[in-house]
Amino acid sequence: MIRSVILLLIALAIALLALLNWGTLAAPSVVSLGVATVNAPLGIIMLGLTVLLAAFFVAYVLYLQSSVLMDTRRHNKEMQNQRELADKAEASRFTDLRNFLETHHQQDALEARTAREALLERIQRLESTIAARMEQSDAATAAYLGELEDRLERHAVVSPARPVPVASATVVDPATGTPR
Repeated sequence: MIRSVILLLIALAIALLALLNWGTLAAPSVVSLGVATVNAPLGIIMLGLTVLLAAFFVAYVLYLQSSVLMDTRRHNKEMQNQRELADKAEASRFTDLRNFLETHHQQDALEARTAREALLERIQRLESTIAARMEQSDAATAAYLGELEDRLERHAVVSPARPVPVASATVVDPATGTPR
């Protein structure tokens, strides 16, 4: 903005200077063109060349401005495309992560189910083993008891039966301490 104002002030100063000195600028003089000399107003020729140069610079600036705008627009489109690709890649990574986690969760669930089934099978085997040992223990105890009964019967046949003294049952009153 400031540059535009400065350029406009310079152009106005040139125009004002040319207007104030128009008589001097329009005065004919001998102008050398290199190969020939002509009688023409040198000030108007120089003013025309200055205007032509200014028009060229304005056209050049407009060309640069338009090419910068076009490059900026192209760059923005490329950036938008790159953002879309990055968003798609990120969404793809999230999808892959979700699939990985689901697969991992399913594998963990399967392993837990397998471990549970193995544990239940082991508990069942242990229960069967304990039941078999209990049966063996019961059988061994029954055999020992049968052997003791046989010994007692044999011993009872050999020695006469002696009466076993039986203690009389007396109940004591806890409050008074006397037998009832």
